[in-house]
Amino acid sequence: MPPAKNPPTMVWMRDRTTKTRPVVTEEKIVRTAIAIADAEGLDALSMRRLAAEMGTGTTSLYRHVAGKDELFELMVDTIIGEEPLPEPGDDWRAELAQLARRQRAVMLLHPWLAQQAARHPTLGPNVIARADHHLGVVSRMTGDPTLATMVVDTINTHVLGAVSAELAELEVQRRTGMTEDEWRNWVGAYVRQVVESGRYPHFNRRVLEADDVDPATRFEFGLECLLTGIEAALRG
Repeated sequence: MPPAKNPPTMVWMRDRTTKTRPVVTEEKIVRTAIAIADAEGLDALSMRRLAAEMGTGTTSLYRHVAGKDELFELMVDTIIGEEPLPEPGDDWRAELAQLARRQRAVMLLHPWLAQQAARHPTLGPNVIARADHHLGVVSRMTGDPTLATMVVDTINTHVLGAVSAELAELEVQRRTGMTEDEWRNWVGAYVRQVVESGRYPHFNRRVLEADDVDPATRFEFGLECLLTGIEAALRG
């Protein structure tokens, strides 16, 4: 598909200041949109729904945002900017671990954020500032910007993958109305048939012998493995 001849100007390149104090503001639009997405998911958000929630017409919204894609950019950047950037420390590994934990916490607080991150990267000022901070932490260990970028991307991928899996489990519970224990009981008869067939010895050991591990523990294990590998790569 050929590129668009006249792509729209990015929201970050426009002058978004206003000389008056309108009833409908960009901040109010974005905060209301975040509230809808937090409560009902990203697919529930539309300009018409947003206007109805705010008690205004869609025309008033379009004076501030060009459409949903632009609105998503503003929503993501607003959330990323809520947490102040930490001061530089002496232990880059501990810093990266803490940044990853914070990313996970934010994505669990706003479940739609992981969905949007997987769909389309955003480039707002708060997003860029946080990326710059992450790269700065890694750059204390390497002067190679390509390697530093790959390190940050690897950690971001781990966070997004772990959170997406955790949210998928929660979505199953929401959709079925079952708790985790109820779901286990529901599939129990089938799993017993699989185990008794003897066809999958390693799966059987997982079912019969392995401990149940909560999502936070899985996340920390994966993060620790990543950081150990990253440290070896940076020193090598």
